Formats: sequence, C-alpha cells, structure tokens
Amino acid sequence: MTAAELHVHTKVVVNKFIRMSFKPTWIFLFFFLCAFQAFAQKNAKATLSGYIRDASSGEALLGATVIVKNTTTGAVANNFGFYSLTLDKGTYIIECKYIGFNSQIDTINLQSDITRNFELGTTVITTQEYTVTDDLTKQNTESTRMSTIELKMEEVRKMPVIFGEVDVLKTIQLLPGVAGAAEGTSGFYVRGGGPDQNLILLDNATVYNASHLFGFFSVFNSDAIRNVELVKGGMPARYGGRLSSVLDISMKEGNMREWHGQGGIGLIASRMAVEGPIVKDKLSVLASARRTYIDLLLLPFSGEGSDLEGNSYFFYDLNAKVQWKIGEKDRLYLSGYYGEDVFAFQSPSGDLGIDIPWGNGIASLRWNHQFSSKLFLNTTATFSDYSFRTAAEDEDFSFELRSGIRDYSLKTDFSWIPNPNHTLRFGTEMIFHEFTPSTAQATLEDNAIGVPSAQTLYAHDWMLYAEDDWDISTRWKLNYGFRLSYFQHTGPFDRFVKGPDGLNTDTISYGTFDNIQDYYRAEPRLALRFRINENSSLKGAFTVNYQNLHLANLATVSLPTDIWLPSTEIIPPQESMQWNVGYFRNFLNDKIETSVELYYKHMNNLIEYRDNSSFGDIVNDNPDNILSIGKGRSWGMELFIKKSVGRLTGWIGYTLAWTQRFDFPKDEVSYDGDFFYPRYDRRHDVSITATYEISDKWTVSGIFVFSSGNVLAVPSEFYFLGNDIVPFFTDRDNYRMMPYHRMDLSATYQVHKNDKWESSLNISIYNVYSRLNPFFIFFDAQDNEETETLQFQGKQVSLFPIIPAVTWNFSF
Repeated sequence: MTAAELHVHTKVVVNKFIRMSFKPTWIFLFFFLCAFQAFAQKNAKATLSGYIRDASSGEALLGATVIVKNTTTGAVANNFGFYSLTLDKGTYIIECKYIGFNSQIDTINLQSDITRNFELGTTVITTQEYTVTDDLTKQNTESTRMSTIELKMEEVRKMPVIFGEVDVLKTIQLLPGVAGAAEGTSGFYVRGGGPDQNLILLDNATVYNASHLFGFFSVFNSDAIRNVELVKGGMPARYGGRLSSVLDISMKEGNMREWHGQGGIGLIASRMAVEGPIVKDKLSVLASARRTYIDLLLLPFSGEGSDLEGNSYFFYDLNAKVQWKIGEKDRLYLSGYYGEDVFAFQSPSGDLGIDIPWGNGIASLRWNHQFSSKLFLNTTATFSDYSFRTAAEDEDFSFELRSGIRDYSLKTDFSWIPNPNHTLRFGTEMIFHEFTPSTAQATLEDNAIGVPSAQTLYAHDWMLYAEDDWDISTRWKLNYGFRLSYFQHTGPFDRFVKGPDGLNTDTISYGTFDNIQDYYRAEPRLALRFRINENSSLKGAFTVNYQNLHLANLATVSLPTDIWLPSTEIIPPQESMQWNVGYFRNFLNDKIETSVELYYKHMNNLIEYRDNSSFGDIVNDNPDNILSIGKGRSWGMELFIKKSVGRLTGWIGYTLAWTQRFDFPKDEVSYDGDFFYPRYDRRHDVSITATYEISDKWTVSGIFVFSSGNVLAVPSEFYFLGNDIVPFFTDRDNYRMMPYHRMDLSATYQVHKNDKWESSLNISIYNVYSRLNPFFIFFDAQDNEETETLQFQGKQVSLFPIIPAVTWNFSF
C-alpha cells in the first residue's frame, strides 16, 4: 500500500470515528467500561496516595516514583507531586525515589485508604560510573510515550550559548527532529512543520511569540523555570490545537521553607530571581527579572551630534508566582509573565524617528483539588496577550501600525487513577480569541488621514478530551483517547467578496456574535508499547491533529510582524495524520538511553502567501483573501543516544528527514514539478552535546551541530519595469544554502560554595572555529561598462563569527 493509499484509507476510518464520536452513547460507553473495570474488585483493594515534595523547599517533584519494593508495580507523581497507588489489602515495603534525591523506604500496612506524603532530601550525586539511577530512566522503555523528551534545567544551564545567555529554546534545537529557524535564533521547526504548529505553554498559558531581539533570545528566564517537556509525536489527547509539537514549560512554585535567590551578570544582560515563604508552609512567592543593557553600552557612542543619537534597543522580562496552600487537599497558584522589546531609531539628520515595541503579557490562575485518594482536579484560567506596534514620525507626517492576538481561556483537567493498571485523564477547555491582523492610523500636518485597517477578528474554541494509560500486561501497554473540538468564527466582521479581476464586488456584514463559520472535529489518539525484555521495547503511535489558528509570515524566521489568523469560511483548519514507530533500549543498568524512531506525517490546509504579496496587502483586504491553500508531507528517521549519570553526560542526535509542500494552485504559488521543498526542509541534522565534571571546581561542556542548509527562493532573472529593477521568480524555495555547522565550548569554575552562598564563573566560546554560516543571500547589481549591461551577483551574509562570553552566576 502506497503512502497516498494509506492516507486515504486512514481518513475514511477517521471520518467514521468522527461520526460515531459525537454520539453521546459512545462517550457514555467509554466511561462506563472504564468505571466497570475500576470497581470490579473494589472491595478487595485499598489506596495509598499523597504528595512527593522537596524537603528543603516544599516544591513538588513531578515524575517522582512510588514503587512496591522488588516489583514492577508503582505510581508516578503528576505535575503537582500527587500520586495514587491502589493495591490488594496487605503489608508492603514502599520505596519513593527521584533522581538526585535520597530515596525513602517505608513499611505500609494497607488495610484501608492511607495518605502518605514523602519529602525527599537532596543528595550529592557521585561521579562514579556505578551511580544508581531511579525509575525515571526506565520511562524510555516502559512508558507508551514516544517522541517526548524532558529537559532538566541543570542540563540546560551547563550548555555553552551565544552571549552567555542560557536559553531553553536553543537547547530544544539540539534535539532530533527539531531544526533551528536560522543562525543564533530561538525559532524552531519540528518534523517539517512551521513555527505556528508548535504549541508553547508557560504554566498552561499560550505564548504566541517566544522571542526577544527578533528571535535571537527566547522570552524564558531560566532562573524561573522548573521543568521543560517537548512532545514531537504520539501526542496524548490532553494536548491539542497544534499539528507539530507541544513545548510545555512549568515555572517554579516558590520555596515554602526558606528564602533563596539566584542570578547572573553577563556581557549584555543580567538577571535575578528570589523566592521564599511569606507564611512558612502556607504561602510562598517567586519573582524574577531580566534586562539587557545594550542601550546603556551604546550611551558613550550616542551623544549629541553622533550618528547613533536617539538610537536604542533593549528588552526586559518579569516573572512572578504566588502559591497558597489553602488546605491539605487544595492549592492555589497565581503566575504571571510580562516582557517587552523596545527598539528606537533616529536618523542622523533628526527628521525621522521610528519606534518598534512588542511584547507578551501572560497570567495564569490555577486551583488544585484532591477529591479523593484516586481523583485529582486542576482548573486553570489563563490570559495571553501578544502585541506589536510600529510608529514612524517626521516633521509633518506620522504613521502607526498595530497587530496582535489576545486569548482568554478556562480549562479543567481531571486525573482518575482507579488502579495501578489505569490512569485516566479527562477534561474540557474553552478559549476566546481576539485577533488584530493590522490596525493603522496616520496624520499629516496634525490632520488625520483615512487609512484602511484590517478588522479585528473573533473566534471561540471548545474542546473535550479523554484518555487512558492502560497496563494490559507486563509486555503490553496502551494509551488511547480522543479529543472533540468545536471552533466558531464570529462577528462583527465584514467579508469583502472578490470578482474575477480581484476587485471587491460586494461586502457581507455580520453582527456581533453572528456565526460566520464553524467546524466540528474529532481527533483519535493511540500509542502502544510492546516490552521485549527488561531493557528494550517497541512502540507505535497514530495521532490526528487539527489546528484552528494560522500564522501568515513572509520571512524565514519568526518576526513580530507575523500575523495570526483564525480559520474562516475560506481557510479551513489545518489537519495532520502522523504515524510513528520506534525501538527503545537502555544500556549499562539504565545509564544510557537510546531510541530509533520513524515517522510519516500528512498535512492538509496549509497556507502560503500568494506570489508577490506584501505585508501592506492585508490593510486593505481580508487577510485570507491573499493566501493560498495546499498540502504537505514529511517523513524521516530520528536517532537519539543519551547518558544522564556519571562524570560524562550528554547526548547524540541525528535526523534524516524530508519535507514537501504540494497541491498549491500554481497560478498563486510558483513552483516546478509536483511539489516544492519549503524552508522547513532539512535533509540532515546532527547534534552532539557533552558535559564533563573534571572536579568539584571545574566543569567543561561542548556542542557540535551540523545541518543541511536552509531552503530559500532566489530570482532566476531581473528585468526593468520603468526605472525599477524587478526580480522574477520561476520557483518557490528553489535554492539550498551551504550546510551549517559550528562548535561551542564552555568551562565553569566554582568560585565559592557553602550552605549560604554559591558563585561560579562561566566562560563560553560560541562558534569556536569562526565558521561563516550563511544567514541570507542578497543580489548586488554591478554595471559592466564594456557590455553596457547590469550583472547581478549573489552575496552571502553571515552574522556571528567567534564570540567569547563571560557570565558570573550566583545563588544564596
């Protein structure tokens, strides 16, 4: 069966599932079967449950394990440290473990439901190779999860980075299946998908633009982050709304026991974070801040009369979180983020000034409640706002352009653990979207000018999901679920109807809350694990994903001018089907994890700007009128080898992949043949990271990356149109730049360490051998006097040569 036939056959099956899924009988049957299985032997069982926390801070230890000694029966703590383990009545030796912490062993006489909280103390992990690991490393082979990688901030902080700034998103780019958008930037593509197909969450709130400095830094301050998880495939039903990946970032909760702080001073930025109890074991607070001082460094060179007078750039971000323990079964969390980039330009003559501020504002309010020893609730209300503004002004004329997106959401998640063989999750989410593609205003000599502006767009998202992680036997484990969604584009809205000549022929007006277009969708999810032996397993997954939001961009990297749009009657939701298979194996007593994965992904309803479109076109029109719709596919192989204990730690990742776009109307998008390779296509991608602890004082680390060059469109010829030189393109993304590779090195020296104060000096070198990697290519016109013709020569622009950096880090 060919890939095309497989796709058609699968779609028929999925459509049948969709028709069944919306029948209440099937939903009722799903929960009835789960409930029947859970209560079949209720009388002979009892439940051990509680929370697992860090003894020094009270912070939840997500992923900590509670197991029955000398068995494979156990439970894993959720994101809030809650675990539940239902067993036959009897006496058990219970062990609680978490990597980097002392384990605890307790004898439990389980004759009825018991609450047992664990508080684990940190331990000094020896650098000997016989270091014992905990059951977290076994998740590589034991769980149904595949294409999922969890990063600890201790690993991220040891990586050498550009300008010495620790960056979560740049670390993500070093993983197989993830490609960086461009040199030094924090944008990323996953398995051939665009940047809009990555769902980035910060404490469950969506982050729409995760970049500072036009993509060179991410918005995440490492001092405020607790955990990072990337899901590339086999996405469980609790996640949705994007086709390619989920990057789930959790902030620290705040120390409940003691006041602590940490920070760093670097060449271009400094950061600081403090956390501690307001009321011990009851109420805590976390606050962090970061700011660059590029503008301050330029002050000596931007005095009156200099060419840099009035020019400035800086960014800052703030994180805050409050945790309130209401009772033993209730906690409330309030977290927030605000960050802004501020760019100002003043012409040397002083007659033109440009201001470009943009930023994100995010708030999240969460309530945890434990209903019983088996049922846990997390309810989250979030607010997310991304805005971009450009303002230009001279003596007589001023112009301002605004764009952005704003979300209000409410989500409820239940976790029900009826027995050790089943973990059920179900919930619902509602989101209200408000899109501002572009709003313009202008004045001339203090008189307002009528400038057409794109309309504000409104949409509603409703989702319902359920999933079950089922241990069928010692060899077989299954995660199955479904996700139902309803999306509605509503008024007020004016639809401009186009004639054959592209001109407006009519306008259809919709009132407030009028239904313009809606979509019902069902997304089945399936992941299966077959355990070959104690150290290896086979896994497979099939997922259907729908995405109701679209990102229209003209650049190869994520920029503040990118426009977010809802699905409309012209642009349906994006959709994908992804198949994954993989072999997973651990070596040397679980100290080394390995995996090989194969994937194939088919995508529908992808968008591209039509040929010769510009950002200004959407000001006078509905944005979806200048977009073209087509399909895509990507497939490849990913190899991952990771060592996480001992003196030497790190990983090796390799990706071999293909990404294609096809079925775009050729009168709107130019390309030769049946398909074209988009800018997300990278044939080869290699990353090697290593960290070596020389002694208690010295730690060194290194990175080497190699990838195929970016794909871009270059003109095949130039012609004169009046007095203007116009490029002519015969194909889209028809040229691949030179391969990208570089090596980074760093060394960290422990300056001082005791119970109250710790400081270290990090020296890093970015691009050690100063490889001039291509960033973009431009064409320079040269006059040939002999032939009296213009000759155009392509020239490569490279950004970063070798860059050393020094950062002083401290904690107290």
